[in-house]
Amino acid sequence: MKLGRKFLLITTLIVSVAMTACGNGNTAKESEKASPSASPSASASATNSSGVEGGEVIEVSTVAQSDPYLKFDEGESWEKNSVYDAYEKDIGVKITNKWIADITQFKEKVKITIASDDLPDFLLVNATQLKELTEADMIMDLTEVYDQYATEETKKFLTMDGGLQLKTATFDGKLMGIPSSYNPYQYQYLYVRTDWLKELNLPEPKTMADLVTISEAFKAKNPGGKSTTYGLAVSKNPFNIETGVTGLRAFLNGYHAYENIWIDDGNGGLVNSDIQPEVKQALAGLQDMFKKGLIDPEFAVKDTEKAAELLYDDGIGMVFGASWTPAQLVKGAVKDNKVVQEWGVFPIPSVDGSPARPQIGIGVDEYFVISKKAKHPEGVIKLMNQWIVIDNHPTPEQKVYTLGKDLVEKGSNYWLLNPLRVGKQLDNNGEILPKAIETKDESILQTQDQKTRYERAMKFVDGDTSMWWEYLISGPKGALSLNPEIQNNKQYMQNKFYGAPTPTMVDRQEILTKKRDEVYFKIMMNQVSVDEFDKFVEEWKKLGGDEITKEVNEWYAANK
Repeated sequence: MKLGRKFLLITTLIVSVAMTACGNGNTAKESEKASPSASPSASASATNSSGVEGGEVIEVSTVAQSDPYLKFDEGESWEKNSVYDAYEKDIGVKITNKWIADITQFKEKVKITIASDDLPDFLLVNATQLKELTEADMIMDLTEVYDQYATEETKKFLTMDGGLQLKTATFDGKLMGIPSSYNPYQYQYLYVRTDWLKELNLPEPKTMADLVTISEAFKAKNPGGKSTTYGLAVSKNPFNIETGVTGLRAFLNGYHAYENIWIDDGNGGLVNSDIQPEVKQALAGLQDMFKKGLIDPEFAVKDTEKAAELLYDDGIGMVFGASWTPAQLVKGAVKDNKVVQEWGVFPIPSVDGSPARPQIGIGVDEYFVISKKAKHPEGVIKLMNQWIVIDNHPTPEQKVYTLGKDLVEKGSNYWLLNPLRVGKQLDNNGEILPKAIETKDESILQTQDQKTRYERAMKFVDGDTSMWWEYLISGPKGALSLNPEIQNNKQYMQNKFYGAPTPTMVDRQEILTKKRDEVYFKIMMNQVSVDEFDKFVEEWKKLGGDEITKEVNEWYAANK
């Protein structure tokens, strides 16, 4: 039976690889791109007890994703670098790479690796692959090795959410993967050119009506001095990608609509957000803005960076984005060491009197799995133990893991060389950082991440304009300063489905998403009536949506 399941999985994946065109394949979290310490960090008192015993060194293999944000120190490479040397020296684990793929090809290469049953000792996979590898008996049950080798600090670190993320990697009581965890309480916001608001004597946006009014004023009065100015920046694929800039997920949230999550149906069950009537209202709002010329008519052929050029070049004055979006905006905001654009960050405007609720997941969508053929699974757990230590409370010498052998911050994202990274599931950055920066009180900083962000923000305060972006993230009126109110009042909408993709999801979700985007786009670009949404809902149900809803509710009944 096990051999049969493995053969079926390999055959299926080979066909899948042959049929699937290479996508952009970016497996790095968007929030990680903003800075070397952007993965959430925490302080902890426990120490790593898994050092080298008797001088023994064990070897574990993995696969690596090259990244345009990563720059090696001189003379180093994926084969030989200070991070790999440090792991071998400090905990006796030698890291080798079975292969290295460009960021645009990584996901496809992982598919091929799984399909050919040629796994390294450990690798990062998505939720569907975790389930398939479990069913094919290709990966190891980690229950015992995790219990034996994970430090108490690691176990506490990975259960800050009550164990929910670990639960998503557990099948029939067996832990089959380590969640590549991150803080799910990361929200989207509205960024606005506040210098334009002042120039045109406009109020700060609080409602969706305000957003439209501001857009109209930006277009009509052209404060950027361009031949054409638009109100809101949008790029192609704005609904089905979790982009940190130029997406429209937050626009939907402003109408109390949500992109492909499962929410309460009011009767004890779950429904998919894509087919709810609030979405129709949001699409009507977008269609109205498009008809008024408040959105670039060529947005549908522009990727994120191309669409953002209008932001950098004074052609657009508003954009929805994540907390790290200022790291993108700085390209236009600071020129020749001078701040030439003023941006403010605001909560998502609401269509009515109820606060908008930004949508969030549960903080995990990928998992580290260990091949059943791995000779030293304990080595993988030791890598995780060490990462948690050095990312949260490193000694000065351990900064080699994130800065390189010279221990100097160079903006090279050297930390991406660490092959197994897990982030903190909760943080208090929104409470601590704005206060520390405003009062210049370092004593209240608690984590390495907070200390790094504080240092960068204070450089801006002291005149270093290159750190403008960090101040807009972490400063007194920065993006993170908005989080405590959202968090404390639970003004967010969390996906209630956290199981592995259901059988019909695996078979039909891609078709449903493609159909959804096609209809959404046509409505938004005024090619069809907004009433086409009603037809889409019926088609969605017939194309597999009803069956998926049934499967999700069966899972929900068993996991409440």
